[in-house]
Amino acid sequence: MRTDPQPEGMAMTDPAPTPPPPRPGEVALPSDPASSADARLQFIGQLRTPWSRGNCPKNLREARERGGDFRAEVAPAFRPGLAGLVAGQTVILLYWTGAARRDLIVQSPAHRDGPCGVFALRSPARPNPVALAVVRLLAIDTGAGSLRFDALDAFDGTALLDIKPWLSSVDIPPDPAP
Repeated sequence: MRTDPQPEGMAMTDPAPTPPPPRPGEVALPSDPASSADARLQFIGQLRTPWSRGNCPKNLREARERGGDFRAEVAPAFRPGLAGLVAGQTVILLYWTGAARRDLIVQSPAHRDGPCGVFALRSPARPNPVALAVVRLLAIDTGAGSLRFDALDAFDGTALLDIKPWLSSVDIPPDPAP
């Protein structure tokens, strides 16, 4: 999931560049969800990666293969919330891909045979550009608010929304009934 960096304090509704025309088979919404302000989110920090527009991997598998320094810097007010996290733990990161298109509801990605609904894709272009990464926490310095991960697939400076523990007892669906 790629995103442009947003400096601290920058509004999430700042206008994005004019999007390119849809590809064949793509469908845009009648209005851009970015123009509606019906939710308030607080960025808790920023992601630090070697990635920028043009060199960012398309997913975590590719980011792990390419390697790099992957960190989160948590703002001072939120650092007490890091208590209980430990190196080696798997965590879920939610982050804001605010520079991505928000008006496409059907996309035509290159890796698919045809158009597909946005909710069947991991694309950053979506009505609410929230990205998700399930990553391994390699190191943590709670005092400095610094966390190091095994991979990230976001632009350097991407806004961090939340960190949640990944729990096998909760996050793996049960086998379907016979």
